[in-house]
Amino acid sequence: MDKPRQDQIERLEENVAHLTRLTDDLSAIVARQERDLERLARRVGMLMEREAEREANQEGTIPLADQRPPHW
Repeated sequence: MDKPRQDQIERLEENVAHLTRLTDDLSAIVARQERDLERLARRVGMLMEREAEREANQEGTIPLADQRPPHW
């Protein structure tokens, strides 16, 4: 095989190796973000339940979730 062809193959192999590593790194980042989003969604759900309970325990008030927005 001639030298220019061999150099081109080596550059392509390096690019593939780089892209493979980049893909693996990005996959790990996406997986971590998915876990973070799931954790945050659980926390928001818990906070919403806690606020709903707090509103329900206040006598004589209408829960915020049941109130009409001021622009209506």
